[in-house]
Amino acid sequence: MSSILSMDYLFTTTIEKLWSAITDSNKLAKWITDNDFKPIVGHRFQFRHQPSEWWDGIVDGEVIVVEEPNRLSYSWATGEEKHIVTLSLKDLGNGEVNLHLEQSGFTNIHGLEGARHGWNAWVVKLEQILEQ
Repeated sequence: MSSILSMDYLFTTTIEKLWSAITDSNKLAKWITDNDFKPIVGHRFQFRHQPSEWWDGIVDGEVIVVEEPNRLSYSWATGEEKHIVTLSLKDLGNGEVNLHLEQSGFTNIHGLEGARHGWNAWVVKLEQILEQ
């Protein structure tokens, strides 16, 4: 049985600026890590994190859904773990945008909690990118 991580974040920005921050490779590198991401369905990419003695630092992905500027989904695979990440954007008006994140496919609670910690840390950096 697999578990799903589901989180919501509220940003004071435009939906276009947030969409750009989650789909532009250069911007992704500033808040997640180096990558060769392109928002094109079928595009295979990698997020390249700092390796450690336990992990090579590579996350392999493939873009599954691109519905600009509202929904982006891609696979997220590292080691034996294979997940689906879906980012949904909703313009709430008054300069606020909700980002709903779902990451499915966790096989254990440790992976899920690790991902929760990772996304929360990355979103702090994302907020800084959106303020620029």
